[in-house]
Amino acid sequence: MEQTPARLIEMPSWLLTQLAVHAHRLSAEAFAEAGARGYHYRILSSLDEFGVVSQAELGRHSNMDRSDVVAAVNELAEQGCLERTPDPDDRRRNLVSLTKTGEEQLRRLDRALDKAQESLLEPLAAEDRAALTRMLGQLLAHHQRTQRS
Repeated sequence: MEQTPARLIEMPSWLLTQLAVHAHRLSAEAFAEAGARGYHYRILSSLDEFGVVSQAELGRHSNMDRSDVVAAVNELAEQGCLERTPDPDDRRRNLVSLTKTGEEQLRRLDRALDKAQESLLEPLAAEDRAALTRMLGQLLAHHQRTQRS
């Protein structure tokens, strides 16, 4: 960063943007090694935490566009990671559930992402990592709330 103007280095927005590039690369590499994509992880994580949901709910939980949800659900269904069944209350909707294969894939992805997080945060002590994560969560929650208002 010695060739970067000081006024940029002092801007949190610039630093976050630059760091996001590295975080994305590390995550993408981790997903690729596990034969997956970030959207797969979002969907598997959401199903693991929230259980059986409609594809629309899955999109909301995963913060994904409907077309991206459909494509990723199709890919994961082909891999046997999830199942789609018609909603008995509304035949126009599909309910999506995690399979045993999906649970195993999620555990593989968790391990791969743990390594990526370790690499990203390597120079920070454990308490600094926790503080950074807490502060980033606070900032994100604030801006998500204000965006909905």
